[in-house]
Amino acid sequence: MRPGIEDVARAAGVSTATVSRALRGLPNVTEATRRRVREAADTLGYVPSPSAASLVTGRTRTIAVVCPWVNHWFFANVIEGAEMTLRTEGFDVLLHTFDSSRAQPRPPLDPSALRRRVDGVIVLGVPLEEDEIRAVLSLGQPVIFIGTGSEDASTVRLDDVRTGREATEHLLSLGHRRIGHLVGTPDGIARWNPGVQRQEGWLTALRAAGIEPEPGWAVPGRFDIATGRAALHELLDRHPDVTAVFAASDEMAMGAVIAARERGIEIGRDVSLIGVDGHDVGEVLGLTTMAQPALEQGQVAATMLLDMMTGAPVPEDVVFTSTLVRRTSTAPPSP
Repeated sequence: MRPGIEDVARAAGVSTATVSRALRGLPNVTEATRRRVREAADTLGYVPSPSAASLVTGRTRTIAVVCPWVNHWFFANVIEGAEMTLRTEGFDVLLHTFDSSRAQPRPPLDPSALRRRVDGVIVLGVPLEEDEIRAVLSLGQPVIFIGTGSEDASTVRLDDVRTGREATEHLLSLGHRRIGHLVGTPDGIARWNPGVQRQEGWLTALRAAGIEPEPGWAVPGRFDIATGRAALHELLDRHPDVTAVFAASDEMAMGAVIAARERGIEIGRDVSLIGVDGHDVGEVLGLTTMAQPALEQGQVAATMLLDMMTGAPVPEDVVFTSTLVRRTSTAPPSP
């Protein structure tokens, strides 16, 4: 039978309350007693019950990650980074996904199911309405946003305006002047919305070069392969003379590669294409991209959340930058 706290107390010659305080690092226990209790626990192979500990401390040692999808490169890598960091500190991750159809507006986020089940919340890549943000904050737990943000909570994010600008500047430096954009999302509800901000960067770079985009150069999608494919078809149906395309994500760029193949167009020769992320498959496709450190964003967000739980100060806004990775999908326009 697995040893219990009573066995440890008997072996150490103390009360069960002292064992509990000693193993949890609480005050009013001498160092000699704490050492004796730990030695007794190690000898017996005693492992405290997480559920029992949560009843005493009020902690669940569980962190919720609220996100719309887990099968996208960015989301999967951020979650992995957060989980790695939390696991080393003895915390579990509770994934809280919700129906976010790409074909129709998503239902309002209801975080009430998380109440008293978690010690903190990471909101990943979800542009929330103000009332949804208030609902998350009303849980009374530390909250970190990744990708999108709120003025009332700390945020970890990519500098999306700069990313969009530098991606477009790369195309401009090659000599392109008719540059379309596959927009990541049509939603503009968050202060920090990657799709909206990457589009802003694209627009800023064009105008700095004296180019005013024509109606229809920007086509909306939803950060996935299917909408990237449809968006490039729509763009080239309306503007067949476009010579370069900035896709808001690598997965949208992959959809564009499929669409180009369907039209008999060679990426890198007939149309240049650049994405954002640094997706593993990008190298196989020769896709030029603005690579972002997704794993590190998850690690930093998890570390900040743990700091918040101990009362340590954390920055309001942690901003990462992307790096241009040149491959064969971008080249000077054909003569």
